[in-house]
Amino acid sequence: MTERGEPTDTRRSLRSRLLAVVLRPDARPLSWGIVVAVGFLVAETAVVLFLGRVAPENAFGAIFLLGVLVVSAGWNFGLAIATSIASTLVYLYFHMDGVAAALFVFLPLALLANVLAGQARLRAAESERRRREADALARQQAALRRVATVVARGAEPAEVYPVAVAELARGLGVEHVTLLTFEGDDHCVVTAAAEVEGTPNLAVGERLSLDGDSVTLRVRDTGAPARIDDYAGVAGSIAERLRGLGLHSGVGSPVTVDGSTRGALVVGSTGTAPLPPETEDRVCDFADLIGTAIGNAETRAQLQASRARVVTAADQARRGIERDLHDGAQQRIVSLGLGLRTLEASIPESDAALRKQVENLINGMADLYTELQELSRGIHPAILSKGGLGPALKTLSRRSVVPVGLQLEVNRRLPESIEVAAYYVVAESLVNVAKHAKASAVDVRAELDDHELRLVVVDDGVGGASTGGGSGLIGLRDRVEAVSGRLDVASRAGVGTTVTARIPVPAQ
Repeated sequence: MTERGEPTDTRRSLRSRLLAVVLRPDARPLSWGIVVAVGFLVAETAVVLFLGRVAPENAFGAIFLLGVLVVSAGWNFGLAIATSIASTLVYLYFHMDGVAAALFVFLPLALLANVLAGQARLRAAESERRRREADALARQQAALRRVATVVARGAEPAEVYPVAVAELARGLGVEHVTLLTFEGDDHCVVTAAAEVEGTPNLAVGERLSLDGDSVTLRVRDTGAPARIDDYAGVAGSIAERLRGLGLHSGVGSPVTVDGSTRGALVVGSTGTAPLPPETEDRVCDFADLIGTAIGNAETRAQLQASRARVVTAADQARRGIERDLHDGAQQRIVSLGLGLRTLEASIPESDAALRKQVENLINGMADLYTELQELSRGIHPAILSKGGLGPALKTLSRRSVVPVGLQLEVNRRLPESIEVAAYYVVAESLVNVAKHAKASAVDVRAELDDHELRLVVVDDGVGGASTGGGSGLIGLRDRVEAVSGRLDVASRAGVGTTVTARIPVPAQ
């Protein structure tokens, strides 16, 4: 079906091109039309003279309609009427005995051809207008999809801005598209500007005063789209700056976030005619996407800050519990154990039963102390606070029931929140290996560069780990993301499990 359809489409395309050459929606230059009309009259006269010699009994009057049709199809109505009258006069010159035929047959046919060609041109112009509108709408929708894709994947606003202004400029076919952010009541800053080679534009970071009048000021004051069709005579710093760039008109739309107008997306035109009426709607579509990107970024930032506060509060509570256990309950147990040792030393050797009871109490105290020590270590590792991430990971490796190969490349202290998150990534991973992986060995790598701490825990176990399987990986992911990091788990059945955490670190 496709192969049979291709020749048909080709024929239709060729027919459309040929028709567009003859029947134009807009008239060609008048001077060309005069030359063509005279040329056809001369050529038609020559043909009739030649044919009159070959077949003198024939009139060949219809030949003079050819030029009328061509001029009617390609030029304006006035030139077509003039050509029709001229063709009629030439027809009469050759056929003085056919005045009635010329006046009642040839001239009406020529005028009818003019009317029909005019109607055809109007239809062609309407068709061309609709085609251009459809093409513009298609370009607009494609540009919007590209920007929406960037917004949907969670890109930061700084990444969305240049894409939005570039796509809007391409979709509208203009060179000047600017995104401005309002600063207080009297200034705005250029956040992004379309970059067109060879075209001067506002510079990113440029600070402009909102004095006088401008599209930007109107957008800020009304929170609605605004336009200026002619900057000539408009007062103000921005209007003067835009005139210096050769702009004559402009249209702007507000960038709104949570009901607040944060900035303006402004389109400028160097043409003398005002921008089309539909420009506001097109600019608004892109401004809405920019507002969505800003709102999404702020929501993510608020969520991350909230999550970080929750994790920090939990860590502080854990640290407080660990400190209370160490300074309170554990010290009390040590004191009681020493008292029992003193009591045991005072018991006579002959009272074996009493000495045995006291010894059992002392051993129980020792076991309780060990259990509390392990409990407090699980709540918050004291070694982490004292020695940092490196010594803490070494301690975890020594205590693991599965042999650990540790590769440690962390040569400095990190912010406490990062060290705690990294510690629990390794600690929870080693617990999961011991409980579920059935592994014979596990490798732990901790690497630090100027921008990122990278943790990798790899085991040779059965694999099949899932973040939703109750393994504690969900909590680890929340903890890592709370410090702007990312946690990935790869765990194919029979291959083992790899847990990777990447945490950004502040520069030294």
